[in-house]
Amino acid sequence: MNEDGKVVSGPIGLALSGGGVRAAAFHAGVLRYLAEQKLIEEIVHVSSVSGGSLFVGLVFQYCQYNWPTSEIYLGEVLPHVRKTLTSKSLQRSAILRLIFNPLNWRFVLSRANVLAQAIRSLWGIKVSLGEIGVTPVWSINCTTGETGRRYRFKNGTMGDYELGYAGVNDFGLASAMAISAAFPGGIGPLTIKSDRFSWMKRKDWSGSSPEPYQSPFHNLHLYDGGLYDNLGIEPMFDVGRQLLKRDATLKADVAYLLVSDGGAPLARQTIPHPLNPFRFKRIADIALDQCRALRLRSFVNFLQVYPKAGAYVGIGAAAEPSIRKHARGKEALAETLLVDEWLSSDDAERAATYDTTLRRLSMPIFNLLERHGYETAKWNLSLMSQVERAS
Repeated sequence: MNEDGKVVSGPIGLALSGGGVRAAAFHAGVLRYLAEQKLIEEIVHVSSVSGGSLFVGLVFQYCQYNWPTSEIYLGEVLPHVRKTLTSKSLQRSAILRLIFNPLNWRFVLSRANVLAQAIRSLWGIKVSLGEIGVTPVWSINCTTGETGRRYRFKNGTMGDYELGYAGVNDFGLASAMAISAAFPGGIGPLTIKSDRFSWMKRKDWSGSSPEPYQSPFHNLHLYDGGLYDNLGIEPMFDVGRQLLKRDATLKADVAYLLVSDGGAPLARQTIPHPLNPFRFKRIADIALDQCRALRLRSFVNFLQVYPKAGAYVGIGAAAEPSIRKHARGKEALAETLLVDEWLSSDDAERAATYDTTLRRLSMPIFNLLERHGYETAKWNLSLMSQVERAS
């Protein structure tokens, strides 16, 4: 604990990974632990990808599009999130809309448009970005097909540093959420016409003012943010310098970065036959896993230098062996934690290997994923924020 009695002190940045509804349920548990510690009010910046963006959209929806207090999250938001993810299938709704509505056949290669329809209709998220509360700042991360850069929606603007930025207060929140979850192949991009927007761009990044800019691309194909950074840490963390970023749009700079990672680990398996089309998917999965690993290593190196400046809460790590592994110098705290009843290693593995999908979750699976997120946040923030005593 810190001097104020909390496991974390200072303005919090929260990065929520992709991973479909598996990640959404895992993140729900992480936030439950933060809420029990009265820490949700300390969050100043949320950065989300794919399933993380779907989850944050639900959190805002069930609090009248404002960020909840810890009490409201526990009493009102979390029960609604549980009910939505266990009773409504975005995947089924989007597929039916694509098949049975001839007007949607034009979106067969850009199915994020249909996913946005499902989010609006099935989940009832019909507001624009300008109608969302401004605190905390929310970065919804995507990937630009034309530039390969991180495309983001933030503070009423969208764009990437090569394309410039455009105002989008009237852009639908459901569309931004769908873009963030638009994985290639499975969903496909959402396409926007760049000339519908007024773009501004700086000539350089040394402090020059933004100037009107004409995009070189007539259409922009916007994909899942996980293609670029499935952890969602880049808005708050400088991977190269291994330091937290300063952000002039925040009332206070992030002092503690919590990364909640509900992404699936790379399966160890035989690579498909050269004529099997899933061979290419396997190669792509390996490449994406390595991109994620490089960012994660940078963040872990940062935590080794500044152990009280953040935490990595990753799916799949069973609590009891993890507590024993990190107990050195914190034996009394570890023994206190080990008194609790934790999910088994088999349960943690079952949570981590649940399919990346947008299907409806069964109640037992939601409860498993949510509890695993809660437990992983609890032992991480309790143990890892404590500095080891000198031996």
